[in-house]
Amino acid sequence: MNITTILTGTQANPGGLGTFVTLIPLVLIIAFFYFFIIRPQKKQEKKDAAMRDALEIGDEVITNGGIVGIVFSIKDDTVVIETGGDRSKIRVKKWAIAKVETIHDN
Repeated sequence: MNITTILTGTQANPGGLGTFVTLIPLVLIIAFFYFFIIRPQKKQEKKDAAMRDALEIGDEVITNGGIVGIVFSIKDDTVVIETGGDRSKIRVKKWAIAKVETIHDN
């Protein structure tokens, strides 16, 4: 007999069933986070990347900062948009484009 058995009056279960039952809540939490948080976020990121890759000159876009403009030119990772009545041009990163307002016929 060891000291734990003497103090508690019970013997430790050497089987793996106790460990398995203990791990069930952890596995359920991980599965919940994957299916309800991580997976939908990855799908949305892919959808946003496809939207940014399909940008065309002349599209009306809205940036993450709320700037509305028309795409004037497209480089590798930047986009020049034309805003306002004075036709001022602003260069922004592609990741800053939040939404494309132009509807394309496919």
